[in-house]
Amino acid sequence: MKKTITLACAAVITVSAFSQKIKVKESTETIGGGNHNALVVKLFDVNPSDAEEEFKSFMKTYDGKRSSMEGAVFIDNAVITAIGNNTIDVYGKASGKKGDPEISFTVAFDLGGSFLNSSEHKAQYNVAEKIVSDFAIKTVRNAIEKQLRDTKKIQAKLEDEQKDLEKENRELNSDIEDYKIKIKKAEDDVMKNQTAQDRKKEEIEAQKKVVGETDLKLKAVN
Repeated sequence: MKKTITLACAAVITVSAFSQKIKVKESTETIGGGNHNALVVKLFDVNPSDAEEEFKSFMKTYDGKRSSMEGAVFIDNAVITAIGNNTIDVYGKASGKKGDPEISFTVAFDLGGSFLNSSEHKAQYNVAEKIVSDFAIKTVRNAIEKQLRDTKKIQAKLEDEQKDLEKENRELNSDIEDYKIKIKKAEDDVMKNQTAQDRKKEEIEAQKKVVGETDLKLKAVN
Protein backbone atom coordinates (compact mmCIF):
# COMPACT_ATOMS: atom_id res chain seq x y z
CA MET A 1 0.00 0.00 0.00
CA LYS A 2 2.84 2.38 0.89
CA LYS A 3 4.47 1.87 -2.51
CA THR A 4 1.16 2.49 -4.25
CA ILE A 5 0.68 5.78 -2.43
CA THR A 6 4.27 6.83 -3.16
CA LEU A 7 3.90 6.23 -6.89
CA ALA A 8 0.55 7.97 -6.93
CA CYS A 9 2.11 11.02 -5.28
CA ALA A 10 4.99 10.95 -7.79
CA ALA A 11 2.47 10.96 -10.62
CA VAL A 12 0.74 14.02 -9.14
CA ILE A 13 4.08 15.82 -8.81
CA THR A 14 4.97 14.95 -12.41
CA VAL A 15 1.68 16.22 -13.78
CA SER A 16 2.04 19.41 -11.76
CA ALA A 17 5.61 19.91 -12.98
CA PHE A 18 4.62 19.40 -16.58
CA SER A 19 2.15 22.28 -16.43
CA GLN A 20 5.25 24.10 -17.70
CA LYS A 21 7.29 22.98 -20.68
CA ILE A 22 10.89 21.90 -20.33
CA LYS A 23 13.03 24.99 -20.79
CA VAL A 24 16.74 25.41 -21.35
CA LYS A 25 18.44 28.44 -19.89
CA GLU A 26 21.94 29.84 -20.25
CA SER A 27 24.04 30.29 -17.15
CA THR A 28 27.57 30.43 -15.80
CA GLU A 29 28.22 27.19 -13.93
CA THR A 30 31.09 25.37 -12.26
CA ILE A 31 31.84 22.64 -14.77
CA GLY A 32 34.71 21.49 -16.95
CA GLY A 33 37.36 22.54 -14.45
CA GLY A 34 36.14 26.09 -13.83
CA ASN A 35 33.30 28.56 -14.15
CA HIS A 36 32.07 28.39 -17.72
CA ASN A 37 29.09 29.26 -19.82
CA ALA A 38 26.65 26.36 -19.91
CA LEU A 39 23.09 25.33 -20.64
CA VAL A 40 20.90 24.26 -17.73
CA VAL A 41 17.62 22.34 -17.82
CA LYS A 42 15.28 20.98 -15.16
CA LEU A 43 14.56 17.25 -15.18
CA PHE A 44 11.46 15.93 -13.43
CA ASP A 45 11.30 12.61 -11.53
CA VAL A 46 14.81 11.63 -12.64
CA ASN A 47 17.60 10.48 -10.32
CA PRO A 48 20.94 12.29 -10.81
CA SER A 49 22.89 9.08 -11.55
CA ASP A 50 20.25 7.96 -14.05
CA ALA A 51 20.37 11.36 -15.75
CA GLU A 52 24.12 11.12 -16.23
CA GLU A 53 23.86 7.59 -17.62
CA GLU A 54 21.10 8.77 -19.98
CA PHE A 55 23.38 11.62 -21.10
CA LYS A 56 26.18 9.19 -21.89
CA SER A 57 23.79 7.10 -23.94
CA PHE A 58 22.23 10.13 -25.63
CA MET A 59 25.62 11.45 -26.73
CA LYS A 60 26.60 8.20 -28.47
CA THR A 61 25.28 9.62 -31.72
CA TYR A 62 28.03 12.27 -31.62
CA ASP A 63 30.87 9.78 -31.21
CA GLY A 64 33.64 10.84 -28.84
CA LYS A 65 34.94 8.99 -25.82
CA ARG A 66 32.44 8.96 -22.96
CA SER A 67 33.62 8.83 -19.35
CA SER A 68 32.91 10.14 -15.84
CA MET A 69 35.23 12.61 -14.19
CA GLU A 70 35.03 14.98 -11.22
CA GLY A 71 31.32 14.39 -10.67
CA ALA A 72 30.42 14.97 -14.30
CA VAL A 73 30.11 13.14 -17.60
CA PHE A 74 32.84 13.98 -20.08
CA ILE A 75 32.50 13.46 -23.82
CA ASP A 76 35.95 13.82 -25.34
CA ASN A 77 36.17 14.89 -28.99
CA ALA A 78 32.48 14.73 -29.84
CA VAL A 79 31.58 15.34 -33.47
CA ILE A 80 28.63 17.72 -33.80
CA THR A 81 28.82 18.95 -37.37
CA ALA A 82 25.85 21.30 -36.92
CA ILE A 83 27.99 23.23 -34.43
CA GLY A 84 31.29 23.02 -36.26
CA ASN A 85 33.79 20.85 -38.13
CA ASN A 86 36.17 20.64 -35.19
CA THR A 87 35.69 18.14 -32.40
CA ILE A 88 34.05 19.39 -29.21
CA ASP A 89 34.49 18.44 -25.59
CA VAL A 90 31.11 18.20 -23.84
CA TYR A 91 30.47 18.14 -20.11
CA GLY A 92 27.23 17.06 -18.44
CA LYS A 93 26.50 17.27 -14.73
CA ALA A 94 23.41 16.48 -12.65
CA SER A 95 22.68 18.48 -9.50
CA GLY A 96 20.25 17.21 -6.89
CA LYS A 97 19.49 14.20 -4.75
CA LYS A 98 17.91 10.84 -5.47
CA GLY A 99 14.18 11.13 -4.90
CA ASP A 100 13.99 14.88 -5.53
CA PRO A 101 10.94 15.79 -7.65
CA GLU A 102 13.23 17.76 -9.94
CA ILE A 103 16.96 18.15 -10.51
CA SER A 104 19.11 20.41 -12.62
CA PHE A 105 21.24 19.15 -15.46
CA THR A 106 24.07 21.30 -16.78
CA VAL A 107 25.71 20.86 -20.17
CA ALA A 108 28.77 22.78 -21.33
CA PHE A 109 30.33 22.71 -24.80
CA ASP A 110 34.07 23.39 -24.97
CA LEU A 111 34.74 24.55 -28.51
CA GLY A 112 38.48 24.68 -27.90
CA GLY A 113 39.60 27.99 -26.46
CA SER A 114 36.11 29.08 -25.43
CA PHE A 115 32.88 27.61 -24.16
CA LEU A 116 29.81 27.92 -26.35
CA ASN A 117 27.59 30.91 -25.51
CA SER A 118 24.68 32.67 -27.18
CA SER A 119 26.41 36.04 -27.60
CA GLU A 120 29.44 34.76 -29.51
CA HIS A 121 27.99 31.64 -31.13
CA LYS A 122 24.32 32.35 -31.74
CA ALA A 123 23.70 29.77 -34.49
CA GLN A 124 25.72 27.09 -32.73
CA TYR A 125 24.01 27.94 -29.46
CA ASN A 126 20.59 27.24 -31.00
CA VAL A 127 21.82 23.80 -32.07
CA ALA A 128 23.22 23.09 -28.61
CA GLU A 129 20.00 24.29 -26.99
CA LYS A 130 18.01 21.83 -29.10
CA ILE A 131 20.41 19.01 -28.20
CA VAL A 132 19.97 19.72 -24.49
CA SER A 133 16.20 20.10 -24.88
CA ASP A 134 15.93 16.82 -26.81
CA PHE A 135 18.03 15.08 -24.16
CA ALA A 136 15.84 16.46 -21.36
CA ILE A 137 12.59 15.47 -23.06
CA LYS A 138 13.88 11.96 -23.83
CA THR A 139 15.22 11.47 -20.31
CA VAL A 140 12.07 12.66 -18.57
CA ARG A 141 9.87 10.63 -20.92
CA ASN A 142 11.93 7.51 -20.17
CA ALA A 143 11.59 8.12 -16.43
CA ILE A 144 7.83 8.65 -16.66
CA GLU A 145 7.39 5.63 -18.93
CA LYS A 146 9.15 3.55 -16.25
CA GLN A 147 6.84 5.05 -13.63
CA LEU A 148 3.89 4.18 -15.85
CA ARG A 149 5.06 0.57 -16.18
CA ASP A 150 5.52 0.37 -12.40
CA THR A 151 2.11 1.87 -11.66
CA LYS A 152 0.46 -0.47 -14.16
CA LYS A 153 2.14 -3.45 -12.49
CA ILE A 154 0.80 -2.31 -9.13
CA GLN A 155 -2.66 -1.78 -10.64
CA ALA A 156 -2.58 -5.25 -12.20
CA LYS A 157 -1.49 -6.75 -8.86
CA LEU A 158 -4.30 -4.96 -7.03
CA GLU A 159 -6.81 -6.10 -9.66
CA ASP A 160 -5.58 -9.70 -9.28
CA GLU A 161 -5.96 -9.39 -5.51
CA GLN A 162 -9.49 -8.03 -6.01
CA LYS A 163 -10.34 -10.99 -8.27
CA ASP A 164 -8.99 -13.35 -5.63
CA LEU A 165 -11.15 -11.68 -2.98
CA GLU A 166 -14.20 -11.88 -5.23
CA LYS A 167 -13.53 -15.56 -5.87
CA GLU A 168 -13.08 -16.19 -2.16
CA ASN A 169 -16.34 -14.35 -1.50
CA ARG A 170 -18.19 -16.52 -4.03
CA GLU A 171 -16.72 -19.66 -2.47
CA LEU A 172 -17.68 -18.53 1.04
CA ASN A 173 -21.23 -17.75 -0.07
CA SER A 174 -21.36 -21.12 -1.79
CA ASP A 175 -20.18 -22.72 1.45
CA ILE A 176 -22.92 -20.88 3.34
CA GLU A 177 -25.55 -22.21 0.94
CA ASP A 178 -24.12 -25.71 1.32
CA TYR A 179 -24.15 -25.32 5.10
CA LYS A 180 -27.77 -24.11 4.97
CA ILE A 181 -28.77 -27.20 2.99
CA LYS A 182 -26.84 -29.43 5.39
CA ILE A 183 -28.39 -27.71 8.41
CA LYS A 184 -31.91 -28.08 6.95
CA LYS A 185 -31.24 -31.77 6.25
CA ALA A 186 -29.81 -32.20 9.75
CA GLU A 187 -32.89 -30.52 11.27
CA ASP A 188 -35.16 -32.85 9.27
CA ASP A 189 -33.04 -35.81 10.31
CA VAL A 190 -33.28 -34.74 13.96
CA MET A 191 -37.08 -34.63 13.69
CA LYS A 192 -37.18 -38.04 12.00
CA ASN A 193 -34.81 -39.40 14.62
CA GLN A 194 -36.98 -38.06 17.42
CA THR A 195 -40.08 -39.64 15.85
CA ALA A 196 -38.20 -42.92 15.44
CA GLN A 197 -37.11 -42.76 19.10
CA ASP A 198 -40.71 -42.23 20.21
CA ARG A 199 -41.87 -45.22 18.17
CA LYS A 200 -39.00 -47.32 19.42
CA LYS A 201 -39.91 -46.47 23.02
CA GLU A 202 -43.47 -47.60 22.31
CA GLU A 203 -42.14 -50.87 20.83
CA ILE A 204 -39.89 -51.35 23.84
CA GLU A 205 -42.80 -50.81 26.26
CA ALA A 206 -44.91 -53.29 24.29
CA GLN A 207 -42.08 -55.78 24.27
CA LYS A 208 -41.64 -55.36 28.05
CA LYS A 209 -45.23 -56.49 28.45
CA VAL A 210 -44.56 -59.55 26.26
CA VAL A 211 -41.44 -60.33 28.28
CA GLY A 212 -43.41 -59.96 31.53
CA GLU A 213 -46.18 -62.23 30.33
CA THR A 214 -43.63 -64.80 29.13
CA ASP A 215 -41.86 -64.66 32.47
CA LEU A 216 -45.15 -65.28 34.26
CA LYS A 217 -45.79 -68.29 32.02
CA LEU A 218 -42.37 -69.65 32.93
CA LYS A 219 -42.99 -69.26 36.65
CA ALA A 220 -46.39 -70.95 36.35
CA VAL A 221 -44.80 -74.18 35.15
CA ASN A 222 -44.12 -76.50 38.20
